[in-house]
Amino acid sequence: VLNPSGAHNIACGLNADIEVVVEGHAGYYCAGMNQRATVTVHGAAGKGAAENIMSGLVRVKGNASDCVGASGHGGLVIVEGDAASRCGISMKGVDIVVAGNVGHLSAFMAQAGRMVVCGDAGAGLGDSLYEAVLYVRGKLHGLGADAREEPMTDADKQAVAALLDQAGLRFAPTEFKRIASARQLYHWNSQHSHSY
Repeated sequence: VLNPSGAHNIACGLNADIEVVVEGHAGYYCAGMNQRATVTVHGAAGKGAAENIMSGLVRVKGNASDCVGASGHGGLVIVEGDAASRCGISMKGVDIVVAGNVGHLSAFMAQAGRMVVCGDAGAGLGDSLYEAVLYVRGKLHGLGADAREEPMTDADKQAVAALLDQAGLRFAPTEFKRIASARQLYHWNSQHSHSY
């Protein structure tokens, strides 16, 4: 796709073992609902890139707007620049690797999958987190409700190393922090209402 000039809905709903190369900036929802395909954007991507990805690979060579990989069930999403707010919102099994920073409320209500952030994470990271696991190399500007920092295990370091390798990034897994759910807000409890 040559010179898309920010067109919306590029390469959406693919369901084949094909490769799509976007030479330029993509608009909203690029590579949404992707299955099996490999999509590479040589530029920036607008809101909702790789939304609801099921499988395959989506790589954004520049920055990405908000809601990257929203509700993604599988596959791998790589952002070589920064990702804006709500990256990985409601992720359900997708793996997301961001070479730069992520904005506020990233991984909000993330249910499954892994997110690797090589830069800083904005405020409210992992708010209402379920079973997704987040790894952040840089500064944490505040965790959301029920998210907490936990020790990095050998399995965590291996997972981070594998994801960094797939993304083509060179960072030491030992530099990352693990963020996971404290599992205190899974069920409504009036005594914890101030925490929601």
